[in-house]
Amino acid sequence: MMKNIIKIFAYLLLSISLLLLVFSLNFINKWNKQNNQISKQLDEINDLVKIEKVEDNENTVIKDDSSVQKNTSLNNVDFSELKNKNSDVAGWIDVKGTNINYPFVQYTDNNFYLTHSFDKKYNDAGWLFEDYRNDGFNDKNTIIYAHSRLDKTMFGSLKNTLKQEWIDDKENYIIRISSEEENTLWEVFSIYHIPTTDDYLKVKFTSDNEFENYIEMVKNRSIYKFDTDVLADDKILTLSTCYRNNEKLVLHAKLIKTQIK
Repeated sequence: MMKNIIKIFAYLLLSISLLLLVFSLNFINKWNKQNNQISKQLDEINDLVKIEKVEDNENTVIKDDSSVQKNTSLNNVDFSELKNKNSDVAGWIDVKGTNINYPFVQYTDNNFYLTHSFDKKYNDAGWLFEDYRNDGFNDKNTIIYAHSRLDKTMFGSLKNTLKQEWIDDKENYIIRISSEEENTLWEVFSIYHIPTTDDYLKVKFTSDNEFENYIEMVKNRSIYKFDTDVLADDKILTLSTCYRNNEKLVLHAKLIKTQIK
């Protein structure tokens, strides 16, 4: 009787192990396939898009005399070919000291591009997308989301900003964004990871006081005290991704330079 029980238990254990193996192999195969699809799309995008560095001109407005922005060029992106491939394109973002150098999109909700890539086909890697509530860059806070991929695509390399070597290089504090209407420069003022919450996901504020309280909150969370003042009349950028289960990684920057195209 005991031998039969042991045999049954061993059979069940072997069956479970085989099922887990099959599941793991299928997951790895799916993950690799989706990664290859993303890599192919990135190659196609880079072949299509021309990015040029542009200096200040008569159409440039500098917000303040930040030491970071002096002699700092802007990115200018030609979106004509990208728009032909995906009409949801909203801009291009380049974050120094990371792999983030991609077009980002905007949809009618914040769900679609969590599971669809740039070609709008299903892919768990998703894509970078601007909050659907944002009106271009006209709001006080523009929010861009993406998954934190293990292969460092999408916002997978945003974790670089938590490293001391990234923080020690002040040139990394610059974020360049180009849209069809303007080229902009942003300066980082807060970086942190925090248990998942939505209190930093505000795009509009009812008063200067509400905005100032928000800025105080996110600056107090920062792992590093940046020497960057954020005033009531500033506009800010928020990048949001997963850090680990039930935790988010967040970066905030303020607008310091705008060049109308």
